Amino acid sequence: MRTLGFGLAVLLAVPAIVAGAAEPGQPAGFRPGEVWADTDGKPINAHGGGVLFHGGTYYWYGEIKTGRTWAPESNKGWGGTRVEMIGISCYSSRDLLRWKNEGNVLPAVKGDPKHDLHPSKVLERPKVVFNAATKKFVMWMHVDSEDYKLAHSGVAVADSPTGPFRYLGSLRPDGAMSRDMTLFADDDGKAYLFHSSEDNATMHVALLTDDYLKPSGRFERIFVGRHMEAPAVVKRKGRYYLMASGCTGWAPNPARSAVADSVFGPWKELGNPCRGPGAEITFRCQSTFILPVAGKPDAFICMLDRWSQFDLPDSRYVWLPLRFEGEGFVVEWRDAWGPGDL
Repeated sequence: MRTLGFGLAVLLAVPAIVAGAAEPGQPAGFRPGEVWADTDGKPINAHGGGVLFHGGTYYWYGEIKTGRTWAPESNKGWGGTRVEMIGISCYSSRDLLRWKNEGNVLPAVKGDPKHDLHPSKVLERPKVVFNAATKKFVMWMHVDSEDYKLAHSGVAVADSPTGPFRYLGSLRPDGAMSRDMTLFADDDGKAYLFHSSEDNATMHVALLTDDYLKPSGRFERIFVGRHMEAPAVVKRKGRYYLMASGCTGWAPNPARSAVADSVFGPWKELGNPCRGPGAEITFRCQSTFILPVAGKPDAFICMLDRWSQFDLPDSRYVWLPLRFEGEGFVVEWRDAWGPGDL
């Protein structure tokens, strides 16, 4: 579910973004693992997130993590720490470096303890896509109870990328458990929900309805018995690529990668794509999204979260260049880099 944020200073320099400034207020590049400030000078708060590019602007959505970190009694056996659920943030940028806080676009519902969005519940891994047919912005996310037994996917919709999003409810897609997930919109207008299912043992790929608001009823089981979570999916030159992690609770583990000619598979596993210091534990991170850079057909950014188990608000972002090599792709560690390096 998360990877451990313990120190490995000997192994890695701790460097997410906010670089030295080329001029006042303008970051020069990414510094993975460092505190990344928004245009107001406050740390970006968008964990487990994803990015939508629309109308010349990037929109970054993520979990808001603030306040005290604690482990509920129901989760102490596996170290499942949490914070009170606040909602989903949105940040906007035109250059991927400077991000403006657009606010809480799907806030918690404080008055109803039974509501999916009550502060006592779990809201993770939001992803947003634009539906060209309905002109709506559609968000899917992992929705759960404090003890993670609900295992639902939730959906919300908005008329604008900056919200507000209207929550429509949650369900088990195709009747199956759903925890870590990602949302993938194909170039033919179809959208798919990839989600860890069957107590995280097997991943499911569910085709959504044309409005992206419900499962269509068609799905496939992939990576059967492989225990994967934190999926991120991208398409390049007609082939589909996936990055994910193993299911080791807070303990770090090597990333996994896979390729397929169809979104439904069969998928071929290719091993750990990470290279450099700390590669064997994914640089102390976990995948969340693969971002295609607009205007650069073969430029991609691998978005990772470096979770801090006992201080979740201090979890950091690690963005690294992703390049395709042979049958798969490679993610190499960089202490500092910029969009111009892609």
